[in-house]
Amino acid sequence: MGSRSLSEKPHAVCIPLPAQGHINPMLKLAKLLHSKDFHITFVNTEFNHKRILKSRGPDSLDGLPTFRFETIPDGLPESNANACLLESTNKHWLPPFKDLLRKLNDTATSNVPPITCIVSDAIMCFTLAATEELAIPHVSFWAAGACGFMGFIQHRNLVEKGFFPVKDPNSITNEYLDTIVDWIPGMQGIRLKDIPNFIYCVSLGDFIIKFMSEITETALKSSAIILNTFDELEHQVLYSLSSMFPPIYTIGPLHLLLNQIKDDSLKSIGSNLWKEITECLEWLNSKEPNSVLYVNYGSLTIMTQNQLVEFAWGLANSNQTFLWIIRPDLVTGDLTVIPPEFITETKERSLLISWCPQEQVLSHPSIGGFLTHCGWNSTIESISSGVPMICWPSFGDQQINCWYSCTQWGTGIEINNDVKRDEVERVVRELMVGGKGKEMKKRTMEWRKMAKEAIVSSSASSFSNLEKMIKQLVPIKRAASVGHQFVLLCFNIAVIADSSRAARDFIRALLASRSLRGAFLGGNKGIVVGVGLWSLAAEAKVWVLGVSEKKAWGGDWCSRQWVLQQGCFLSVYSAVDGVPGGGYGVSSAEACLEVAWTAASSGWLKCRRVVSCSRGVLGQVTQQRRVGSCSCRGVV
Repeated sequence: MGSRSLSEKPHAVCIPLPAQGHINPMLKLAKLLHSKDFHITFVNTEFNHKRILKSRGPDSLDGLPTFRFETIPDGLPESNANACLLESTNKHWLPPFKDLLRKLNDTATSNVPPITCIVSDAIMCFTLAATEELAIPHVSFWAAGACGFMGFIQHRNLVEKGFFPVKDPNSITNEYLDTIVDWIPGMQGIRLKDIPNFIYCVSLGDFIIKFMSEITETALKSSAIILNTFDELEHQVLYSLSSMFPPIYTIGPLHLLLNQIKDDSLKSIGSNLWKEITECLEWLNSKEPNSVLYVNYGSLTIMTQNQLVEFAWGLANSNQTFLWIIRPDLVTGDLTVIPPEFITETKERSLLISWCPQEQVLSHPSIGGFLTHCGWNSTIESISSGVPMICWPSFGDQQINCWYSCTQWGTGIEINNDVKRDEVERVVRELMVGGKGKEMKKRTMEWRKMAKEAIVSSSASSFSNLEKMIKQLVPIKRAASVGHQFVLLCFNIAVIADSSRAARDFIRALLASRSLRGAFLGGNKGIVVGVGLWSLAAEAKVWVLGVSEKKAWGGDWCSRQWVLQQGCFLSVYSAVDGVPGGGYGVSSAEACLEVAWTAASSGWLKCRRVVSCSRGVLGQVTQQRRVGSCSCRGVV
């Protein structure tokens, strides 16, 4: 993509969940978009912005004229900025976020291009309302993998099947959690304990039940979904997800893809909330290949002092060399205290530090294994570096990442949550010098090869998916003289309009309506549950949209029974070849009218006339929607 002038650049606003494991991959994605000639606005909380400046230096976020950082308040006390994070973001953030968007789009005072799209962390559900107001694409970026995504969206099924909520928290026993769940596509044999544990609740009124529903609905209504993974790693679950959601773009491993970019202008911009101790790389240089165990529990995992001590003596008794990352806040409620005897015994074969540049550590030839919490960033970085894992998951998607690593990919060994030093010693020895560890190393190196193949050329899957996603977000501009005519048929009303924009832009504006429900019907493929118009890849000069009560136009391309159940249906046709491209169910006749008139009255359409076969119907509509608001030339 050639370089554009500033005013012509597409402008992506990127907003991560304000946690280390979400900020890092979002920043990588933003850098990739910037390398494709996007103007980037990266949104941090004021609290995290200050933390990054403190850890990386006062000039670390200066950016470039085309890559800028903005902040919004997080609504949390600085003394406990992680408290109730999920609830706070979706309760308090929409007003300041909309204020920021208005500021960016203010042509009188802003020196940035108009916003083209919002790339939002999938958990930041409130951003959807902002994109609907601006009638621009909303892209959901999942910091989890495809397996974690599939696990997250099972909350409704788990409730409907009676697994949750439970009447008594004490009933959530190991025996109960070992129950096999055999109905999730692409996850045969998975246990209840392996599904993200956010769903563990005792009441349907719990915040998390509503929140999980909002996450799923936001994904359904998004223009696209991005996952930091590669096709070969999760092909089965990706196949299942593709029939349920808008277009899913696997663009990963992000750190490998970003390393392919030759532009060095943004490499100095980082996002770590802790200061990285880079001296550990010199220490690793002095070690033999595959001889060091890297131990890091991520940025949020906490443990008890007793668990820390058990890990310490398990590592000591294994007689293996290790690099151990111990955050200042790793131990809950207490100062982190390392037994002095442990320090004395292991000082010749260990290095203990507070934080490190993980990607560089995992790619170092001396690293032979990784004791990890199984966060997705750590999992995908370990696999793509060819490093097998000892898995100690804690919450969220970590358990499902662990299950895949240990049972599907052959890259991990799980360790019991109730950690004991004898088990730590045994598993560390097995990974570093045992036969199973050698098998895992061989398998992980195979995945490493496939990860690199996904990003090495323009035809590679992740590289190609990045290009496809950009084409969806930034349609090819056409000359203003090339018009597009649209006919919206809503019951007995036809709205005929011209547009100088590409057809997909018009469709995108139409889909910004809140009236749309979640059902996509694609061509002659039957029903595909979800929301999206990803089959409308080609731009046509004329689109005809038809709405009919108790009936769907287009022959047998959709399920008549389903349409009858929905009551109303909005269908989309290409007038060039007559093949239906897809459609949306809507909840009522009023919703159909709302969709049609929202589209017709948008600034993107010049309405030529309204035609009606029934004066009665037209009269009802004109009482609610003044014809003049659509710039109509007359009613026939």
